[in-house]
Amino acid sequence: MKASYLNLWLLLLTACLQAASTPAPLALHPENPHYFLFRGKPTILITSAEHYGAVLNRDFNYIKYLQTLHADGLNNTRTFSGAYVEPQGAFNIERNSLAPAVGRFICPWARSDVPGYANGGNKFDLNRWDEDYFRRLKDFMAAASRYGVVVEMNLFCPFYDEAQWRLSPQNAVNNIQGIGKVARTNVYTLDKHGGLLAVHEAMTRKIVTELKDFDNLYYEICNEPYFGGVTMAWQRHIADVIVAMEKELGVQHLISMNIANGKAKVSDPHPAVSIFNFHYAFPPDTVAMNYELNKVIGDNETGFKGTNDTHYRMEGWAFIMAGGGLYNNLDYSFVVGYEDGTFGYHAKQPGGGNPELRRQLGILSRFIHSFDFLKMRPARELVKAGVPDKAHVQMLAEPGRQYALYMFGGKQATLQLEVPQGTYSVEWLHPQTGEKVPAVKISHGGGVLSLATPSYDPDIALRMVRAQP
Repeated sequence: MKASYLNLWLLLLTACLQAASTPAPLALHPENPHYFLFRGKPTILITSAEHYGAVLNRDFNYIKYLQTLHADGLNNTRTFSGAYVEPQGAFNIERNSLAPAVGRFICPWARSDVPGYANGGNKFDLNRWDEDYFRRLKDFMAAASRYGVVVEMNLFCPFYDEAQWRLSPQNAVNNIQGIGKVARTNVYTLDKHGGLLAVHEAMTRKIVTELKDFDNLYYEICNEPYFGGVTMAWQRHIADVIVAMEKELGVQHLISMNIANGKAKVSDPHPAVSIFNFHYAFPPDTVAMNYELNKVIGDNETGFKGTNDTHYRMEGWAFIMAGGGLYNNLDYSFVVGYEDGTFGYHAKQPGGGNPELRRQLGILSRFIHSFDFLKMRPARELVKAGVPDKAHVQMLAEPGRQYALYMFGGKQATLQLEVPQGTYSVEWLHPQTGEKVPAVKISHGGGVLSLATPSYDPDIALRMVRAQP
């Protein structure tokens, strides 16, 4: 009898130790849900990451890629599940990682023994899983975990035109079940899907089950659902599927919804959605429009502003300094064979990215993480005057204690800031180079404080904190 009690006690102790050693998944920070809690630390996700094909493209060396993100001080990446894949040459992207070579595409569904997939190899069996895919996915997640990279697992994406739909395993011509005989604009609906809804549900449950133990993870339901006929009812249904499956598994990961390009006011949000992502969100007006949601507002895709670093650095700084909690620059320098992010793409690439831009975004990450940012709020209204014509300014503040300001445009300015009485340490930073102007202490009697910037071109950042007595 004593041995039985001892064995039971040991089993309970082992279970408790295992539970204690398993880190909690990425969460909204309870003290300020505009930001994340990750592995016990307040976190903002900032990155410059590849075009979403790290898992589904068999030729992509994701270990080297994740090592590069880590070395650059970046902590986030997106990856697509394989429900969507692109043809080579799509969107004028050179060596697109989301467009695998013939026969090199892998996805959740297993290949059948029937030839005829549109991009090489056999058709797919939507009733069987490809275990090689899930081994690759989990190995990718484990590697990302080792390098401190949080993964956005993007489950679905609309078919922008017939070229993508022709390659989808969901298209009836590409699966042996012959389901999916629908227009591409009806795939992600609740009533016109031609039998595909059950496929969506099953794939969602399978991925959620396979990834249940990873803490460096959140799910995005669908990339750019405002294109291609994706309905809000379908998105809410997939959110419900995630929630129900995770409840059964005893875990809970954050869920993201991609809202709009640019800006939009979120109305009637699904209660399980904790991250509201936007694309091309400059100026970052959408942060203020949705700040009252008390959730993370993100800008998780950039592009179409040329290939120069300047805009994408500016977009990142402005978005984070407006109160955003996530910024992901779409980085086209990561391709097969150049997973260290050194590929030199052509001048008409629909976006940027390179080692220098990643270095600059690392400066942003270190800058914002140097603050006790959980206590800060957007405070653009404290800038009373002095902003040059056509310049853009954003500020976060905990009034009387800490201020973070970013300004783009102009060459020099004397800013007028509303600041309580006190002694402050004032330090200017050049976001492009990381060069700091030595900090000086300023005693202020209260009211409007005049601060002259150093000369800059084209942007400048300010760190001002109450000086220690």
